[in-house]
Amino acid sequence: MNDTDVAKQIQQMVRFIRQEADEKANEISVSAEEEFNIEKLQLVEAEKKKIRQEYERKEKQVEVRKKIEYSMQLNASRIKVLQAQDDLVNKMKDDAMKELLLVSHNHHEYKNLLKDLIVQGLLRLKEPAVLLRCRKEDHHHVESVLHSAKHEYASKADVHEPEIIVDHVVYLPPAPSHHDAHGQFCSGGVVLASRDGKIVFESTLDARLEVVFRKKLPEIRKLLFGQTAA
Repeated sequence: MNDTDVAKQIQQMVRFIRQEADEKANEISVSAEEEFNIEKLQLVEAEKKKIRQEYERKEKQVEVRKKIEYSMQLNASRIKVLQAQDDLVNKMKDDAMKELLLVSHNHHEYKNLLKDLIVQGLLRLKEPAVLLRCRKEDHHHVESVLHSAKHEYASKADVHEPEIIVDHVVYLPPAPSHHDAHGQFCSGGVVLASRDGKIVFESTLDARLEVVFRKKLPEIRKLLFGQTAA
């Protein structure tokens, strides 16, 4: 084999090696690009997932805030409704208390009412001797009906007439006035107590109104606001 043939073979081998190297390099490049694209796709998908999760988290936060705000608004509305209902009920009570002040203006009827209240108190206490307290302005009315009240009680309870000691030192508060709107007051009636003070029966007009109003409050609310009233 001469030098020319040897050179040709060397060139062929070089071309072959170069071709192999080019093909290998091309394979490596393609493989690297594929791996890069896969990794890039994975990174993009991972980022998309993070964005979706963040969006869902914020969306849930918004929904929670909306529910909280709605609940707060609903509660505020309910409170306003309940407050308006309470204001109306309290106004009715205040109006009734104002009407009580007129009861003592009719002296004849008021004296009969005082007698009935005293008899009821005696029937509750069932004591042979009681202490009685009234307003100063009602003192003469009370004194005028004591005898008939004791007689009526004795007849109903089938006992001897009790001793009724009227307190001439401490009186019940007077009727409310514009000069002392926030002070203690009494619209009328009496308070009876056992002689030792251990048993007390409050039969003032204000106490009676309070008891009746508390007892009838569910009916009043139902009448004013219907079945769903709180």
